[in-house]
Amino acid sequence: MIKALIADDEPLLRFHLDKLLAEAWPELEVVAKCENGEQALSAIEKEYIDVAFLDIQMPGKTGLDVAREVAKRSSNSDKPAPLIIFITAFDHYAVSAFEANAIDYLLKPIDETRLIDACEKAKSRLSSHSAAPELSSLMANLEKLSLNATPQFSKWLKASKQDEIHLVSVDDIAYLKAEDKYVTLITDDKREYVLRSSIKELSNQLDPDCFWQIHRSTMINLHKLEKVKKDLTGKMNAYVAGSKLPVSRALQHLFK
Repeated sequence: MIKALIADDEPLLRFHLDKLLAEAWPELEVVAKCENGEQALSAIEKEYIDVAFLDIQMPGKTGLDVAREVAKRSSNSDKPAPLIIFITAFDHYAVSAFEANAIDYLLKPIDETRLIDACEKAKSRLSSHSAAPELSSLMANLEKLSLNATPQFSKWLKASKQDEIHLVSVDDIAYLKAEDKYVTLITDDKREYVLRSSIKELSNQLDPDCFWQIHRSTMINLHKLEKVKKDLTGKMNAYVAGSKLPVSRALQHLFK
């Protein structure tokens, strides 16, 4: 029996992928379902894993962190590294690296046909015992591209609304507002979603020519900006999609 691991911080995706794999690859046994990178590394250390499905964006150690650690550990032991298939909600530069390597990737929401293709590639590589060298090659290319590639920004974000997971186009975002440990995403038609990211993390994913941080807790889509106005006390406010948002004094220079 071929053993597999799924690591994703979204319970619904873990459940959905497990069900899809049962149909796409009946001989595959999912022996571990992890919600973060630390759990994935622990599972790989304890048990022989043939294939690991790793979400790139996870709290703590990311899927890329796990892959790097696995590659490092396998180079110092006789235990071969599992074949890595990445899962990502973001069409970043890394996707180009995946396409240039035999190790596959899946974009969210997971397409069943793409999953079947990835499983067929994995079967082929496992039968030829080539997983470990390919993992090392992939990680080397990722490191190279991270230094040299032109940044590619997210076209959509994975966000939650109650128990549902949505993919929200960045073109529909009016503004983002940090609240406690989460960020609320507000669209131009007033729909609200929750993101498990910080404003700082989002600023690295979104095009800075379109998204400006106007306050330590607020980022706006310039395409949705209606006007900027100072009140009698000198405080500046940005009006975005019908909402009045304060601009910090330190960032008022952006509109001058």
